[in-house]
Amino acid sequence: MDKLTYKPACHDHEEFLRESKKDEVFRNEYEAFAPAYTLISELLLARQHSGLTQESIAQKIGTAKSAVSRLESDGKHIPSKTTFRKYAEAVD
Repeated sequence: MDKLTYKPACHDHEEFLRESKKDEVFRNEYEAFAPAYTLISELLLARQHSGLTQESIAQKIGTAKSAVSRLESDGKHIPSKTTFRKYAEAVD
């Protein structure tokens, strides 16, 4: 049997986006999701700066860890303003 070695795939995400955005359909779809991705990035950065886990935030705002996970992902879940406010207060 041949000796297997680990060879990670090289991926430059910025280059990928530059090339992909040359396609008008991709660019329009990407830009349509930009506000949601920006919000999610801000949530994750705030949690990172607070040093809290999803579980600890869930306990602070009185919900389940899975609810915090859904909030921090870009799924079909549409949280209320109250939930966003509680999250913001939890991470200061």
